[in-house]
Amino acid sequence: MNRFKKTSSKIIFSIYTTLVIALTAFTIPVMASGDPITVVNNLSTFIFGLIRALGLILLGFGIVQVGLSLKSHDPSQRANGFLTLAGGIIITFAKEILNLIAG
Repeated sequence: MNRFKKTSSKIIFSIYTTLVIALTAFTIPVMASGDPITVVNNLSTFIFGLIRALGLILLGFGIVQVGLSLKSHDPSQRANGFLTLAGGIIITFAKEILNLIAG
């Protein structure tokens, strides 16, 4: 039983090392086409789009939370709703805010 464990672990380790060596040895260098600044700007636009989507989700959740707090007359929920609403607005317009700060 103990001998079987040693043999199987050696086989698994040898397969693993073979795969690592094969993946290292047979890699193909890939060069990006075009201007690197364009690639960085596209990535920045994509990331800020994701951040804007998250901000819109928070904005909608804040509106729902404020509406529910007005219906139930709960001041703590109303405060949390307004904070979520403000956070959603700030996150939604984060790119514009950063552009205003940076100039």
